[in-house]
This record gives sequence, C-alpha cells and structure tokens, in this order.
Amino acid sequence: MGESESSASRQIARASGVVMVGFILSSLLGLISQVLITRTFGTSAEIDAFTAGNRITEIIFNLMAGGALASAFVPTFISFLTRNQTQKAWRLASSIASLLFVGLGFVCALAWIAAPWLVQNILAPGFDAPQQMLTVSLLRVMLISPVIFSLSGLLMGILNGYQRFFLPAIASGCYRLGLIVGVLFLSPRMGIFGLAWGVVLGASLHLVVQLPGLLSLGGRFFSGFGLGIPEVRQVGRLMAPRLLGQAVVQVNFLVSTILASGMPEGSLAAIYFAFTLMLMPQTIIAKAVGVASLPTFSAQVARGEMDALKNTFGKTLRGVVFLSLPASIGLVLLRRPIVAMLFERGFFTAESTELVAWALLWYAIGLVGHSILEVVVRAFYAMYDTWTPVTVGVIAMSLNIVFSLVFAAGFSSLGLPPHGALALANSLATALEVAALLLLIRKRLGGLGLRRLQRGLIGSAVASVVMAGGLWLWIGITAGASVWLSGVGGVFLGVSLYWAIAFAMGVPEARQLPRMVLSRWL
Repeated sequence: MGESESSASRQIARASGVVMVGFILSSLLGLISQVLITRTFGTSAEIDAFTAGNRITEIIFNLMAGGALASAFVPTFISFLTRNQTQKAWRLASSIASLLFVGLGFVCALAWIAAPWLVQNILAPGFDAPQQMLTVSLLRVMLISPVIFSLSGLLMGILNGYQRFFLPAIASGCYRLGLIVGVLFLSPRMGIFGLAWGVVLGASLHLVVQLPGLLSLGGRFFSGFGLGIPEVRQVGRLMAPRLLGQAVVQVNFLVSTILASGMPEGSLAAIYFAFTLMLMPQTIIAKAVGVASLPTFSAQVARGEMDALKNTFGKTLRGVVFLSLPASIGLVLLRRPIVAMLFERGFFTAESTELVAWALLWYAIGLVGHSILEVVVRAFYAMYDTWTPVTVGVIAMSLNIVFSLVFAAGFSSLGLPPHGALALANSLATALEVAALLLLIRKRLGGLGLRRLQRGLIGSAVASVVMAGGLWLWIGITAGASVWLSGVGGVFLGVSLYWAIAFAMGVPEARQLPRMVLSRWL
C-alpha cells in the first residue's frame, strides 16, 4: 500500500474514532431517552400515535434533505475546498441553506393543513378515530422539526467537509437530550404532547450545538438562492436520484407503519423500539465510519487517485465487518435480557419485552448488511454516482414491500407474532441490496483486493463462531438468573471471546483498530 493510501486509512480511522466517541455519547443519551419513554408510555396506543406522527416528519426531512442532501452536497463542497476555492464553497452552502429553508417550510405548511387526510388515508388507517385524532395533533406539533433539522444537516456537511467531526457527532445526542427533557419535565403536565415538544426542542439543540463549529470556520453567508450557479444545479441533479431512493425507503416505512397499525396493540411501538436498538451499534460502528470516510473518498476522487480509493474502501469495509458481525450475533442471542434490562419497568411489561425482543431478533440479523451499506453507498457518492445505489435501493426496497406482505401473512398462519415479519423483510431486502452494490463497485474499481482482506474476514468469522458458542452456553447457565447478570455478563463475555480469538488469529483490526481510534486522543 502506498504512503498516501496508508495516510488516508489512518485519517479515516482517526476521524472514525472521533465520530465514534460522539456517537457513543449520543447513543447513551438515546438509550436513556428510550428507557424513560418506555417507562412512561410502554407500548401503549399513545406511543403508537406518537410513532406514527413522527414518521411523517421523518419522511419530509429525508425526502427534502437528510441523506439525499449529504450525498450530493458534501462531494461538491469538498471539490471546491480541494481546489482552494473557499468563497465558491460558501456561496454554494448559502444557496442550499436558503433553498432548504423556503422549500421545507412550504412543504411542512402543506402537511399541517393536510394532516387529517394523511393520517386517516395513508399513515395509520388501522387506528380508531380517537387515536387518529391524537396522531394528527402530535404530527402538527412535530412538523416544526424538519425545517430545523434540514439546516442542521447542512451544517453537518459543512463541518465534515472541513474534517470537523465531533460537534456533528454529538448533535444526535443533543436531540435525544430534548426528548429526555420532554418526557421528564413536559410529559407529567402535557402527557404524550410533552414528548412531541421534546422533538422540537431536540431539533433546536441539534442545530445550536453545531453553530460554534460553523462560526470558527469564518465562513460568509451569501444571500439568494443561487439558481444560476452551476454547482447548485449540480447538487440538485445529484440529489434527484437520491430523492427517488429516499422516497422508496419512506414508502417502505409507511407500509410497515400501516401494516403494524392493523396488528395487535403495541406492534408499531415494538418494531420502532427494536429498530432503534439495532441502530445503536449500527450508528456507533458503521455510520461513524461512513461519515468519516466520505470526505476522504471524495478527496481521493477529486485528485484522481482511484487505486487509492479501492484500497482505502477495502480496508474500511473490512473494519466495518469486523465490528458489526459480533454485534449482530450478540443482539440475536442476548435480545431478551437486553430488552428486559433496558426497558422492563413502569408501563413496559414482560409482554412488552417479548414483543420488542421478537422484532429485534429479525432486525439484528440484518445489522451487518445495514453497516456495510453505510460505507459502500458513500463510495459511490464520492464518485458523483447517486444513480447506481439508488437504482439498486429502489429494487431492494420494492422487494421489501413484497416481503413484508408475504412474510406477515406467513407468520400469522404459523401463529407467530406478525410484526416480526416486517423486521425480517427489512433485513433480507438490505442483504440483497448490499450484495448487488458490492458486485457493482467491485467492477467499477477493478476489484476490492479480496485476497488482502481474506485473512481478516476469515478470522472475524471464526471468532464470531466461538463467541456464539460461548454465549449459547452462558444463556443456558444463567437461565432463570437476573437479566442483569445474563445481559451484562453476556456482553462482556462475548466481547472478550471475540477479541481474544481474533487477536490470536492475527486479524489486523484486533491489533490495529484500538490504537488507530485512540490515536486521535493520545
């Protein structure tokens, strides 16, 4: 590997370490918020209404900004920085900010007016009339948040473009802090509406915490929409296919919401809590690496270093698999004690634990696929290719809808809780999507250097098998014991076994990754 490739890998590792620290803090706050929410509302009809209402705000944000914005804006913004054209970079950012504020404000206003129709006909047709009315009221409160989130998401892209990762990484934690304030201080007086206002507060904190980083860059705001600027139109062109992909993803979430709303009470909340649990390790492991890798990938493409990109991508991919594989196995085997340990108190009963653990089983098997996806799509975005991952994603998510319908009917016919079928459909569709994208990017880059990666991947697989065997024995030994002993002890045992076997087999990440992650702080 050349010196520049090694430097790029170290840069991603150091940046990933910073982002991981921020995401760990955010995930801890997220975990606290989930514990408080489940203790207060359990898997009740109220939290089902909140989850359904929040789905619309997430759809609006993800369609108008979110991942679509980052995939289009960051490579274009970095191309200016790489050529030392700072003023053009800030003019681009200013134009995108103005367009987002006006565009999202208009869309949210329309959604506020159309909220009753959206809830009754699209979002939650399975709810009864009082629950639909509650969903409408909650939705109207939370519609303030997408406008705030869009500007905050743009700040993330700007700071990441300058290799500033920590403040964007802890922004998600600030959002969770808003939820905590909502459930602790507002909900006692306002009920579920306190949590809805916590969403708005969290979105505001998500934006405010990043402002010091923006001010430290000394950038300048340029008024106007910049529609005549070629790069602004380029961002629009790059966003177009990503918007299509996001639309299909959100349709999938809607299908899951609609199907779950017609299932037994608590099903919608169960898949929400289970998906959130699966996303915690995915965020810390894969999203951290993905966020850190996009600027480096983009800079390599801007300099025409495609061989360096191939090798950097391969090493990054191996690191993600090394971390996500044991996390997936751990969630599958320890799902019940983990859910009970975290949530089973207050209105969250043993029945609620079973509902969430059942969905978590099927979501957890898809963790590796979700993690790889975070990296592979960013490699395409760095090459200014948003059509390929979107096309594959549209096909995969279309299959997800089919799988959801077929599996839900199949689970019901077997007497199994049908909401688990929605999680299984998501995991299977994601696995197919990742497989297709890896084949395509391998062709694009002229290979992935699999021979160089083989030793690490085989070692990770062997270590995972040993870890699974150890956890299986541990679960049998601790049957009937405290969930804290089973859960916490299982986590420590699993991590120790996996790392020891991987280290003994010479897996590079077992020896290098801790040092590379911590090097940012030493």
